[in-house]
Amino acid sequence: MQPAFERTPTQQWESFHCEVVIGRGYNATWHFHPECQLTLVIKSQGYRLVGDSLTTLEPGDLVFLGPNLPHVWCQDPSAPSSPDPVHAIVVRFHEAFLGPGFLEVPEMRPVVRLLERARRGLKVQGKTRERVAGRMQELVDARGLSRLAGLLSILAELAESQELRPIASPGFEPDPGVGDHERVERVIGFIDRHFEEEIDREDLAREAHLSAGAFSRFFKVRTGMTPSRYLNEVRVGRACRLLSGGDLKVTEIALKSGFQNLANFNRRFRQIMKMTPREYRQRIRDRIPRSVSQ
Repeated sequence: MQPAFERTPTQQWESFHCEVVIGRGYNATWHFHPECQLTLVIKSQGYRLVGDSLTTLEPGDLVFLGPNLPHVWCQDPSAPSSPDPVHAIVVRFHEAFLGPGFLEVPEMRPVVRLLERARRGLKVQGKTRERVAGRMQELVDARGLSRLAGLLSILAELAESQELRPIASPGFEPDPGVGDHERVERVIGFIDRHFEEEIDREDLAREAHLSAGAFSRFFKVRTGMTPSRYLNEVRVGRACRLLSGGDLKVTEIALKSGFQNLANFNRRFRQIMKMTPREYRQRIRDRIPRSVSQ
């Protein structure tokens, strides 16, 4: 998938961009930009694609991306409707947003190492995630030097943390460009609309206006994933959401997620999530505190 270049909107009074996303979706396509990006998901049900890694979204998801790393956040269109199903905070800044010599001062060496690690994307976990999420929410209303100090405190927290995990695979290299953008959008849109149905490679190739063989090569070179792996991960992500809420039987969830039989669903789910659907459901339930009767 060839990502589109996206220009970050900035105001004259700001050295970096911070925005709150609230609405029906993220209004974004598969894209890249020269800025680093922090994204905190407060509310959403869908998935994020970063480089060659596809992951189910859940509240509290926090990632840090280096420059030019292709990505997109997508809300699940089949999720239960609500006035504003998406709520997120996005911060973007250039590596040299405080001047070309700023990163050369000795105190910034840990941040330089952090920025290098972020070229594959980093998932922020544990106590670090809690602290950085709180500071990002404070950043929304901050102005002047307090705003600048807020971002620097976030970078300092991340630079010293041992709770950051790489997202994209070691072999993934960003390949920025604007060609074939409409072709990619057609394929992603088709999968989002039809993943509950039976989809084969020929269906996707037709959307891309390519032969089946050419489409597979095109997709694998640009994402590091085969079309079938991408489709299975989207379907498993939908299944995770259904397993997390409600009491649908596993067989029903398999069908609603686009799998034609339970055996294939169990096999693909275990392959991607490293556990069975029932183990996943139990793990989610164990994390939900029981209500205490008054």
